[in-house]
Amino acid sequence: MLIGNVGRDPEVRYLEGNNGAKVATFTLATTERYRDRNGETRENTEWHNIVAWRNTADVVEKFVRKGTQLYIEGRIRTRSWDDQSGNKRYTTEIIADTLQLLGKKSDNPASQGGQQGGYQQGGYQQPQQSYSQPAQQYQQPAPQFQQPKPAAPQVEEAFSDDDLPF
Repeated sequence: MLIGNVGRDPEVRYLEGNNGAKVATFTLATTERYRDRNGETRENTEWHNIVAWRNTADVVEKFVRKGTQLYIEGRIRTRSWDDQSGNKRYTTEIIADTLQLLGKKSDNPASQGGQQGGYQQGGYQQPQQSYSQPAQQYQQPAPQFQQPKPAAPQVEEAFSDDDLPF
């Protein structure tokens, strides 16, 4: 889970092999603020490479620009390849599963400059389905379980209540 600001405008591509699947890549800066032993405020900024596929890439293409504040949930992946000189290179990316726009609409650079669209305050969410019947009809009744009654303790007739030491 990451909350941060987009570092550069997303790059959107269409892949030939995966039925023209859309992929969007961009960087996200997350900043940790803390006080050191002397009471001075310190900042530590990390940069993350974000990859969004298909529907999430559509949202990124329409609404995400440099400076947009985002909440992202995803999986971390490290991949490797050989560069032109034959050296092994590595990169670590976050594959975005969930993306939510944060901040006010006026703070989002994508909402400025005349772009219209389905931007929702508080982030992108799937439309809610409505049902004409009351929700109570969709609830399954809880199963009824009866606990077995414990068997009565077997008391030998040789003992009576008067024989107990307490």
